[in-house]
Amino acid sequence: MGSSANEQTPKFLRVALVAGEESGDILASGLMSELQLRHPSIQFEGVGGSRMQSLGLESIFPMERLSVMGLVEVLKRLPELLKRRKMLIREWLKNPPDLFIGIDAPDFNLGLERALKSAGVPTVHYVSPSVWAWREKRLRKIVEAVDTMLCFLPFEAQYYQSTPVRAEFIGHPLASRLPPDLTQFEARERLGLDPDRPVVCLMPGSRASEIEKLITDFLETAIWLKQRRADLQFVMPAANARGYQRLCEALAQRSGELKVMLVQGESQTALVASDAVLIASGTATLEAMLCRCPMVVAYRMSGLTYRLISRMLRTNYVSLPNLLANELLVPEILQDRVTAGELGPLMLRALDDRAYREYLLNSFDNQAEQLRLNADQRAADAVDALLQERAIV
Repeated sequence: MGSSANEQTPKFLRVALVAGEESGDILASGLMSELQLRHPSIQFEGVGGSRMQSLGLESIFPMERLSVMGLVEVLKRLPELLKRRKMLIREWLKNPPDLFIGIDAPDFNLGLERALKSAGVPTVHYVSPSVWAWREKRLRKIVEAVDTMLCFLPFEAQYYQSTPVRAEFIGHPLASRLPPDLTQFEARERLGLDPDRPVVCLMPGSRASEIEKLITDFLETAIWLKQRRADLQFVMPAANARGYQRLCEALAQRSGELKVMLVQGESQTALVASDAVLIASGTATLEAMLCRCPMVVAYRMSGLTYRLISRMLRTNYVSLPNLLANELLVPEILQDRVTAGELGPLMLRALDDRAYREYLLNSFDNQAEQLRLNADQRAADAVDALLQERAIV
C-alpha cells in the first residue's frame, strides 16, 4: 500500500509577508498560524509586528515605518517608503519566495506585488482595497499585481468577476474571536474600574497621526460628558507602547480636569467593559461592533487629503458597521465637525437612548453572523488553492 500524503516528506515552503500596521499584524498572525498547522516546515520572512514575529517572522525593518494614512501624509514619507519597497523588491527578486502575501497597506504592497508577480511569484492580497468606494482606477493595478484577493465584506468579490483575479469572500477573522468570553462586570474588574458605574471608552486610533489629530477633541468630549454625567468613568486602551506614551502626555495636561484609566493592549476588554465608545474610523470600529459596544465614529485628516478623497469617494459611509448595514447605523463625524459640542450629545444618546441601543445591538449581531465564517481557515484554503494551482505543494 502506498504512503499517504501525510507520511510524505513535507515540502519546505518560504512565504514572504508584509503588514503595515497593528490590524494587519493581527490578520497575518491568524493566517500564519493556520498555514503552520498545514505546512509544519513553512518559513516566514518579511515585515510584521509582534504577533507575526512570535510565529517565527524576523521583521526586516520595524512595521511602524509603514504605518501612515492619508494622501498628503504619505507624500511626506514617500522617499523612505519607496526606498524600503525597492529594497524588498531587490531582495526577493534575487531570492524569490514561493509565495508573497501583502496584508492591507495597498499603496505599499500593490507595487511590491506587481514586481513579484511579473517575476513569476504567486501573490495574495489580504483585505481588498476599497475599489467599490473610491479610486476605481486601482482595479487595473490590482489585476497586474494580484493572483488571489481575500475579501472581508460580502459584496466585495463581485467587483473582481470580470477580471482574472480570484476573489474569495472569507468573512472576518475577528468575528470568530469576538466578543471575548468575558462579562461586562468581569471586564470592568480586570481593568480596575467600578463595576457599578457606567463606562465610556475613548479610542483615538493606533497611528501617531490619528492620535495627534483626535486626542484633544476626544478628551474635551470626555470632560463635556463628565460635566453632565458625574457618574461616568473613562477608559482608553493604547494599541502600542508609542501610543501609550503619547496618550500619557495628553492625559497629564488634563490631569486636573479628567481621570481616565489608560491601559495598553486591552482594547477588546475595554470595549466589553464600556457602555459606549468614541472611536476613530478604522478596523477598531469592527472590534467595537463585535464586542456589542454602541459607538460614535470620528475622523480627521489633513485638509488637502480630505478634499482629494471627498471628490473620489463613491459611498455614503466610511465606517465598517455602516458599510455592512448599508445605512447610517452609527454617527460618523468628520473633519471640522469633530468637536465636543457635536460629539458629546451623540455619545449621550448612545449611552441613554434604550430603544436606539437595542436597535444597534440587534444590527451588530446580524452583521457579526454574516462575517463569522472561520476566516483564518478560509484564507488558508485560498492560499493552498493557489499553491496547488502553481504546483508548489
